[in-house]
Amino acid sequence: MPLFRLSSRLDFPPAWLARSDGLLCIGGDLSCDRILLAYQNGIFPWFSDNEPVLWWSPDPRLVLYPSGIRISRSLRKTVKKNRFRITINQAFEQTIQACAQPRKNPDEGTWLVEEMVDAYIELHHKGHAHSVEAWHRDCLVGGLYGVGIGGMFFGESMFSIHSDASKTALVALARHLDAHGFDLIDCQVTTDHLCRMGAVEIPRYRFLDILGRSIIRQPGSGVWDCAPIPSL
Repeated sequence: MPLFRLSSRLDFPPAWLARSDGLLCIGGDLSCDRILLAYQNGIFPWFSDNEPVLWWSPDPRLVLYPSGIRISRSLRKTVKKNRFRITINQAFEQTIQACAQPRKNPDEGTWLVEEMVDAYIELHHKGHAHSVEAWHRDCLVGGLYGVGIGGMFFGESMFSIHSDASKTALVALARHLDAHGFDLIDCQVTTDHLCRMGAVEIPRYRFLDILGRSIIRQPGSGVWDCAPIPSL
């Protein structure tokens, strides 16, 4: 498949035209309108420093059905002990900045470049991007962020500086979204970590079909309230 180059016009080629590696197009900008349009069409931005903006739609797609979250025995013990306090949207900027830190070698850089961080902070201020935070006492020790549209949550990144902190945040999110009738958590690309927690691969055509029906739904009120999530 060809690689498409975006212009200033606000549109995308169909997701099914992506290359075999999932790369669909290049260029454009990271305006809120463009990012939201991308998600609504099964596309997301992902690029590194010194690269142009790259837009992807992989096949297969990794997703997590909220009711299908899988909790290991050790994680279940952590959850039952209420080791972490879980909140929504109380520290979005802290969470995304923590997600942007290199995981191992600080010299390796990160895919969450400053331009991306700024774009998602703006999406958060406009009510589209959300964070789930795990606190130990008064310290932020783990969490995740993503974009919510209709009955879909598009997960972007997570971090953890305490064992099981981000996993507990994901469990809390899945249960919270399940209670509010959400269809999917989009995990984008396959990782062993997410598969162990119940994420599964589905064909892109199936993902796009679910997406088309899900983004027009209206979830229950209070989904993204800035408040602690009830006890797990």
